Amino acid sequence: MTSKPARLRKAVLPVAGLGTRVLPGTKTTPKELLNVVDRPILSYIVEEAREAGIEHIVFVTGRSKGAIEDYFDHQIELEAQLEAKGKTAILEMMNAELAKAGEMSFTRQMQPKGLGHAVWCARDIIGHEPFAVMLPDVIVDGQPGALKQLVDAYEETGGNLIGVESVDIADAHKYGIVDPASREGNRITMKGMVEKPAPGTAPSNLSIAGRYILQPEIFDLLATQERGAGGEIQLTDAMDRLMHEQSFTAVEYAGVTHDCGDKIGLLRANVALALKRPDLGEAARKAISALL
Repeated sequence: MTSKPARLRKAVLPVAGLGTRVLPGTKTTPKELLNVVDRPILSYIVEEAREAGIEHIVFVTGRSKGAIEDYFDHQIELEAQLEAKGKTAILEMMNAELAKAGEMSFTRQMQPKGLGHAVWCARDIIGHEPFAVMLPDVIVDGQPGALKQLVDAYEETGGNLIGVESVDIADAHKYGIVDPASREGNRITMKGMVEKPAPGTAPSNLSIAGRYILQPEIFDLLATQERGAGGEIQLTDAMDRLMHEQSFTAVEYAGVTHDCGDKIGLLRANVALALKRPDLGEAARKAISALL
Protein backbone atom coordinates (compact mmCIF):
# COMPACT_ATOMS: atom_id res chain seq x y z
CA MET A 1 0.00 0.00 0.00
CA THR A 2 1.38 3.40 -1.01
CA SER A 3 2.04 5.67 1.97
CA LYS A 4 0.28 9.03 2.15
CA PRO A 5 2.46 12.00 1.09
CA ALA A 6 3.82 14.21 3.85
CA ARG A 7 1.48 17.12 4.51
CA LEU A 8 2.28 20.37 2.75
CA ARG A 9 2.51 23.19 5.32
CA LYS A 10 5.02 25.75 4.01
CA ALA A 11 5.43 27.98 0.97
CA VAL A 12 8.37 30.04 -0.28
CA LEU A 13 7.68 33.41 -1.91
CA PRO A 14 10.84 34.86 -3.54
CA VAL A 15 10.30 38.62 -3.34
CA ALA A 16 13.86 39.91 -3.72
CA GLY A 17 13.59 40.79 -7.42
CA LEU A 18 14.08 44.39 -8.54
CA GLY A 19 11.04 44.56 -10.81
CA THR A 20 12.97 46.03 -13.71
CA ARG A 21 10.19 45.25 -16.21
CA VAL A 22 7.84 47.66 -14.44
CA LEU A 23 10.24 50.53 -13.72
CA PRO A 24 10.00 53.36 -12.80
CA GLY A 25 7.02 52.31 -10.67
CA THR A 26 9.22 49.93 -8.68
CA LYS A 27 11.95 52.47 -7.95
CA THR A 28 10.54 53.04 -4.45
CA THR A 29 7.71 50.49 -4.25
CA PRO A 30 8.38 46.73 -4.31
CA LYS A 31 6.76 45.28 -7.44
CA GLU A 32 4.88 42.81 -5.23
CA LEU A 33 3.07 45.76 -3.60
CA LEU A 34 1.93 47.37 -6.85
CA ASN A 35 -1.86 47.54 -6.83
CA VAL A 36 -4.24 45.36 -8.79
CA VAL A 37 -7.56 47.20 -8.42
CA ASP A 38 -7.36 48.06 -4.70
CA ARG A 39 -5.02 45.40 -3.30
CA PRO A 40 -1.30 44.71 -3.76
CA ILE A 41 -0.32 41.82 -6.03
CA LEU A 42 1.08 40.05 -2.98
CA SER A 43 -2.30 40.13 -1.25
CA TYR A 44 -3.73 37.85 -3.94
CA ILE A 45 -0.79 35.44 -3.65
CA VAL A 46 -1.03 35.13 0.14
CA GLU A 47 -4.79 34.61 -0.14
CA GLU A 48 -4.16 31.77 -2.59
CA ALA A 49 -1.59 30.19 -0.26
CA ARG A 50 -3.96 30.29 2.71
CA GLU A 51 -6.78 28.80 0.65
CA ALA A 52 -4.47 25.88 -0.19
CA GLY A 53 -3.86 25.16 3.49
CA ILE A 54 -0.41 26.76 3.80
CA GLU A 55 0.40 27.46 7.46
CA HIS A 56 3.83 29.11 7.16
CA ILE A 57 4.92 31.52 4.43
CA VAL A 58 8.63 32.21 3.94
CA PHE A 59 9.41 35.48 2.16
CA VAL A 60 12.88 35.62 0.61
CA THR A 61 13.50 39.36 0.53
CA GLY A 62 16.20 41.77 -0.57
CA ARG A 63 17.23 45.35 0.07
CA SER A 64 14.44 47.95 -0.01
CA LYS A 65 11.75 45.32 0.61
CA GLY A 66 10.92 46.20 4.20
CA ALA A 67 7.50 47.46 3.15
CA ILE A 68 6.44 43.87 2.47
CA GLU A 69 6.91 42.91 6.11
CA ASP A 70 5.15 46.10 7.20
CA TYR A 71 2.14 45.36 4.98
CA PHE A 72 1.23 42.27 6.99
CA ASP A 73 1.68 44.05 10.36
CA HIS A 74 -0.60 46.35 12.31
CA GLN A 75 -0.77 50.05 11.42
CA ILE A 76 -2.08 51.33 14.72
CA GLU A 77 -2.82 54.95 13.76
CA LEU A 78 -4.61 54.02 10.53
CA GLU A 79 -6.66 51.34 12.26
CA ALA A 80 -7.64 53.77 15.03
CA GLN A 81 -8.78 56.36 12.47
CA LEU A 82 -10.85 53.82 10.56
CA GLU A 83 -12.50 52.63 13.76
CA ALA A 84 -13.23 56.19 14.87
CA LYS A 85 -14.85 56.98 11.51
CA GLY A 86 -16.94 53.81 11.59
CA LYS A 87 -15.30 52.35 8.48
CA THR A 88 -15.60 48.83 9.82
CA ALA A 89 -15.77 46.99 6.48
CA ILE A 90 -12.35 48.15 5.29
CA LEU A 91 -10.92 47.68 8.80
CA GLU A 92 -12.10 44.08 8.85
CA MET A 93 -10.60 43.55 5.38
CA MET A 94 -7.25 44.90 6.54
CA ASN A 95 -7.26 42.84 9.73
CA ALA A 96 -7.98 39.65 7.77
CA GLU A 97 -4.67 40.11 5.92
CA LEU A 98 -2.53 40.48 9.04
CA ALA A 99 0.04 37.78 9.71
CA LYS A 100 -1.06 35.30 12.33
CA ALA A 101 1.41 34.53 15.11
CA GLY A 102 4.29 32.55 13.62
CA GLU A 103 2.72 32.39 10.16
CA MET A 104 5.35 34.41 8.28
CA SER A 105 9.16 34.38 8.20
CA PHE A 106 11.50 36.72 6.34
CA THR A 107 15.01 35.86 5.17
CA ARG A 108 17.43 37.78 2.93
CA GLN A 109 18.83 36.85 -0.46
CA MET A 110 22.03 38.88 -0.16
CA GLN A 111 22.96 38.67 -3.86
CA PRO A 112 20.71 38.48 -6.97
CA LYS A 113 21.77 35.04 -8.13
CA GLY A 114 18.46 33.85 -9.53
CA LEU A 115 15.28 32.02 -8.53
CA GLY A 116 17.06 28.79 -7.61
CA HIS A 117 19.36 30.63 -5.23
CA ALA A 118 16.41 32.50 -3.70
CA VAL A 119 14.64 29.21 -2.95
CA TRP A 120 17.86 27.77 -1.49
CA CYS A 121 18.02 30.72 0.93
CA ALA A 122 14.87 29.36 2.63
CA ARG A 123 16.34 25.91 3.31
CA ASP A 124 16.81 26.23 7.08
CA ILE A 125 13.28 27.53 7.62
CA ILE A 126 11.68 24.87 5.43
CA GLY A 127 13.68 21.99 6.92
CA HIS A 128 13.19 18.45 5.65
CA GLU A 129 9.62 18.59 4.40
CA PRO A 130 7.82 19.29 1.12
CA PHE A 131 7.08 22.91 0.32
CA ALA A 132 5.41 25.10 -2.27
CA VAL A 133 7.04 27.84 -4.32
CA MET A 134 4.82 30.69 -5.54
CA LEU A 135 6.12 33.39 -7.84
CA PRO A 136 4.82 36.59 -6.25
CA ASP A 137 4.20 38.56 -9.45
CA VAL A 138 1.93 35.93 -11.03
CA ILE A 139 -1.77 36.12 -10.17
CA VAL A 140 -3.82 33.11 -11.22
CA ASP A 141 -7.54 33.86 -11.36
CA GLY A 142 -9.04 30.43 -10.75
CA GLN A 143 -11.59 28.68 -8.55
CA PRO A 144 -10.18 27.02 -6.60
CA GLY A 145 -6.81 28.75 -6.70
CA ALA A 146 -3.93 27.28 -8.68
CA LEU A 147 -2.00 26.12 -5.60
CA LYS A 148 -5.09 24.41 -4.17
CA GLN A 149 -5.42 22.53 -7.46
CA LEU A 150 -1.80 21.40 -7.15
CA VAL A 151 -2.28 20.39 -3.51
CA ASP A 152 -5.30 18.27 -4.44
CA ALA A 153 -3.19 16.47 -7.06
CA TYR A 154 -0.23 16.16 -4.65
CA GLU A 155 -2.37 14.38 -2.08
CA GLU A 156 -2.97 11.66 -4.68
CA THR A 157 0.39 11.50 -6.44
CA GLY A 158 3.00 12.69 -3.95
CA GLY A 159 6.39 13.60 -5.40
CA ASN A 160 7.04 16.92 -7.11
CA LEU A 161 4.40 18.92 -8.99
CA ILE A 162 4.61 21.88 -11.33
CA GLY A 163 1.76 24.09 -12.41
CA VAL A 164 1.67 24.60 -16.19
CA GLU A 165 -0.44 26.32 -18.80
CA SER A 166 -0.60 26.12 -22.58
CA VAL A 167 1.08 28.86 -24.60
CA ASP A 168 1.50 29.54 -28.29
CA ILE A 169 4.33 27.27 -29.43
CA ALA A 170 5.88 30.26 -31.22
CA ASP A 171 6.31 31.91 -27.81
CA ALA A 172 7.67 28.84 -26.03
CA HIS A 173 11.22 30.23 -26.09
CA LYS A 174 10.14 32.85 -23.54
CA TYR A 175 9.31 30.32 -20.81
CA GLY A 176 10.42 27.25 -18.93
CA ILE A 177 8.86 24.34 -20.86
CA VAL A 178 8.11 20.78 -19.69
CA ASP A 179 8.93 17.67 -21.72
CA PRO A 180 5.92 15.34 -21.33
CA ALA A 181 6.08 11.53 -21.26
CA SER A 182 2.37 10.77 -20.91
CA ARG A 183 -0.87 12.49 -20.00
CA GLU A 184 -4.04 11.62 -18.11
CA GLY A 185 -6.58 14.43 -17.90
CA ASN A 186 -4.85 17.57 -16.68
CA ARG A 187 -1.89 15.64 -15.21
CA ILE A 188 1.24 15.09 -17.26
CA THR A 189 4.04 12.72 -16.31
CA MET A 190 7.27 14.55 -17.07
CA LYS A 191 10.57 13.29 -18.45
CA GLY A 192 12.35 16.63 -18.57
CA MET A 193 12.16 20.40 -18.78
CA VAL A 194 14.14 23.19 -20.31
CA GLU A 195 14.49 26.87 -19.42
CA LYS A 196 13.74 29.17 -22.39
CA PRO A 197 14.50 26.72 -25.22
CA ALA A 198 15.86 28.07 -28.47
CA PRO A 199 13.09 28.93 -30.96
CA GLY A 200 11.81 25.81 -32.69
CA THR A 201 13.30 23.36 -30.16
CA ALA A 202 10.63 23.34 -27.41
CA PRO A 203 9.47 19.82 -26.44
CA SER A 204 5.89 21.04 -25.85
CA ASN A 205 3.81 24.17 -25.45
CA LEU A 206 3.30 23.62 -21.70
CA SER A 207 4.94 26.49 -19.86
CA ILE A 208 5.95 26.45 -16.21
CA ALA A 209 3.66 29.02 -14.69
CA GLY A 210 4.91 29.99 -11.25
CA ARG A 211 3.43 27.37 -8.91
CA TYR A 212 5.44 24.38 -7.63
CA ILE A 213 5.36 21.70 -4.94
CA LEU A 214 8.86 20.37 -4.29
CA GLN A 215 10.52 17.80 -2.07
CA PRO A 216 13.31 19.00 0.26
CA GLU A 217 16.03 17.08 -1.62
CA ILE A 218 15.99 19.97 -4.08
CA PHE A 219 18.04 22.00 -1.58
CA ASP A 220 21.08 19.70 -1.85
CA LEU A 221 21.02 20.09 -5.63
CA LEU A 222 20.59 23.87 -5.47
CA ALA A 223 23.65 24.06 -3.22
CA THR A 224 25.82 22.79 -6.10
CA GLN A 225 23.80 24.06 -9.04
CA GLU A 226 25.86 25.85 -11.67
CA ARG A 227 24.63 29.06 -13.24
CA GLY A 228 22.37 28.57 -16.23
CA ALA A 229 20.21 30.81 -18.44
CA GLY A 230 20.87 34.50 -17.84
CA GLY A 231 23.94 33.67 -15.76
CA GLU A 232 21.67 32.80 -12.81
CA ILE A 233 21.10 29.72 -10.67
CA GLN A 234 17.93 28.35 -12.22
CA LEU A 235 15.36 26.39 -10.22
CA THR A 236 14.44 24.63 -13.46
CA ASP A 237 17.95 23.18 -13.81
CA ALA A 238 17.93 21.74 -10.28
CA MET A 239 14.45 20.27 -10.81
CA ASP A 240 15.67 18.63 -14.00
CA ARG A 241 18.44 16.93 -11.99
CA LEU A 242 16.02 15.86 -9.25
CA MET A 243 13.83 14.27 -11.91
CA HIS A 244 16.40 11.49 -12.27
CA GLU A 245 15.64 10.48 -8.67
CA GLN A 246 12.01 11.42 -8.01
CA SER A 247 8.70 11.67 -9.86
CA PHE A 248 7.55 14.95 -11.40
CA THR A 249 3.97 15.63 -12.45
CA ALA A 250 2.84 18.71 -14.36
CA VAL A 251 -0.67 19.90 -13.58
CA GLU A 252 -2.40 22.05 -16.17
CA TYR A 253 -4.48 24.12 -13.80
CA ALA A 254 -7.78 25.80 -14.60
CA GLY A 255 -7.52 29.58 -14.42
CA VAL A 256 -6.34 32.73 -16.13
CA THR A 257 -2.74 33.74 -15.47
CA HIS A 258 -1.72 37.38 -15.16
CA ASP A 259 1.99 38.21 -15.30
CA CYS A 260 2.00 41.32 -13.13
CA GLY A 261 5.76 41.75 -13.47
CA ASP A 262 5.08 43.03 -17.00
CA LYS A 263 3.50 46.43 -17.69
CA ILE A 264 0.80 45.14 -20.04
CA GLY A 265 0.24 42.08 -17.85
CA LEU A 266 -0.30 44.35 -14.85
CA LEU A 267 -2.73 46.48 -16.85
CA ARG A 268 -4.65 43.37 -18.01
CA ALA A 269 -4.87 42.10 -14.43
CA ASN A 270 -6.32 45.41 -13.24
CA VAL A 271 -8.92 45.45 -15.99
CA ALA A 272 -9.88 41.77 -15.76
CA LEU A 273 -10.20 41.66 -11.97
CA ALA A 274 -12.00 45.01 -11.77
CA LEU A 275 -14.59 43.78 -14.26
CA LYS A 276 -15.23 40.69 -12.09
CA ARG A 277 -15.85 42.69 -8.92
CA PRO A 278 -19.54 42.85 -7.94
CA ASP A 279 -19.03 46.28 -6.38
CA LEU A 280 -16.92 47.77 -9.19
CA GLY A 281 -17.61 45.75 -12.32
CA GLU A 282 -20.33 47.88 -13.88
CA ALA A 283 -18.56 51.17 -13.21
CA ALA A 284 -15.30 49.72 -14.54
CA ARG A 285 -17.03 48.53 -17.70
CA LYS A 286 -18.49 51.97 -18.34
CA ALA A 287 -15.15 53.70 -17.74
CA ILE A 288 -13.29 51.33 -20.08
CA SER A 289 -15.98 51.60 -22.76
CA ALA A 290 -15.80 55.38 -22.62
CA LEU A 291 -12.05 55.28 -23.23
CA LEU A 292 -12.44 52.93 -26.17
